Amino acid sequence: MPVELRMPALSPTMERGTLARWLVAEGDVVAVGDLLAEIETDKATLEIEAVDQGRITSIVVPEGTEDVDVGSVIALIEDEDAAGAIVQASGAATGPASDGNVSRPLAPAPSTSRTAAPALSEDALEPPRPASLRPSDEIAASPLAFRISEAMGIDLRTVRATGPGGRIVLGDLPIPSPRKREEVAAAPIATQQGGAPEVAPAPPLDVPHQRVRLSTMRRTVASRLAASKREMSRMHLTVEVQMGALLELRARLNDELAPRDIRLSVNDMLVKALALALMEVPECNVRFDDDHVLRFARADLSVAVSIDGGLATPVVRDAARLPLSRISEEMRDLATRARADRLAPEECSGGTASLSNLGMFGIDSFEAVIDPAQGMVMAIGAIVRRPVERDGRLETLSWLSATGSFDHRVIGGGEAARLMNAFRSLVETPMRLLA
Repeated sequence: MPVELRMPALSPTMERGTLARWLVAEGDVVAVGDLLAEIETDKATLEIEAVDQGRITSIVVPEGTEDVDVGSVIALIEDEDAAGAIVQASGAATGPASDGNVSRPLAPAPSTSRTAAPALSEDALEPPRPASLRPSDEIAASPLAFRISEAMGIDLRTVRATGPGGRIVLGDLPIPSPRKREEVAAAPIATQQGGAPEVAPAPPLDVPHQRVRLSTMRRTVASRLAASKREMSRMHLTVEVQMGALLELRARLNDELAPRDIRLSVNDMLVKALALALMEVPECNVRFDDDHVLRFARADLSVAVSIDGGLATPVVRDAARLPLSRISEEMRDLATRARADRLAPEECSGGTASLSNLGMFGIDSFEAVIDPAQGMVMAIGAIVRRPVERDGRLETLSWLSATGSFDHRVIGGGEAARLMNAFRSLVETPMRLLA
């Protein structure tokens, strides 16, 4: 009896993904542990492996297909002995069995992280119902079709469905032309004062250009940052931090840590300083949650890492309690795997605040955009040498600009100022990072 392999939910927020690459072909016999496919989510690309044996009888979704809904059938597999399921659920959402077939999801390959992530319940991994789908009018349509129809004011009850299982897909919507449909699907869904959807203008016809489709990660980042700008009331505070003592301490510690092949970066020490500052000023380690404020008992810091095609934000858990050597080891491991696109989704989510450092790119100062799931982010600029007058003498000192962006809905100006001063004090008296 054939088993339906369905697109798994590889993270609690995943609604759809890209089937980046099949690692098997029709007719292949797979054994336990064989890699079946690579799935690109909004956070990472994950390999899916089989947990039983069988033969791939049909590949339903070709590789490279984008926006595959969670729960959609992507392949059929036959147990050669007709003795049961091929792939077991491993926290993935499943759809109901149909046409007598057994419904089974794929299981994600084990994470290479040294620290086990907390288990997620099946309820937490259930893909959310699109906001426009109400219990009173169950309309079968893809999430993308819901999103576009909602933006353009199209009543889905008047649309004839041609998708699988009677589902309305993007191509069914009455959009004037194929080119217009492509532009609307690629454009961010926002509304003007008149309520009409904004559509990206066509490029000048006489300018050579290349049209490159955004990756799943880029689209997710664009959506979340646009939501941050649209929904938050932001406040920005900047402090100038003297770096001489921290740079001297870093040099001494690196000499001591050299036999262990550990080399602290300035960023490692700033991660520790921000985490400790959040513990000193817990009013800033918060998040807006409708009519509540979520106050976090520990500082899990999301640290921005620039990668090809986007930005990864691996999380250093409980950074305030970790020694500097451990933070350095974790950051080196997370950054290396982020650039190789080998982070598990849980390693990039759940941070309580963020740190973004563009100093290594020569940026003097900047204002970072707050993750909508957090209440603040610290933006770090380059270390610069500037002369100052001390006791009638001119000295050249190392300075760094740090700008905190705060969600003013839940963090007041006085609280934000106390955090910035606590951060500056910790950096300028770095022995406190070792206490």
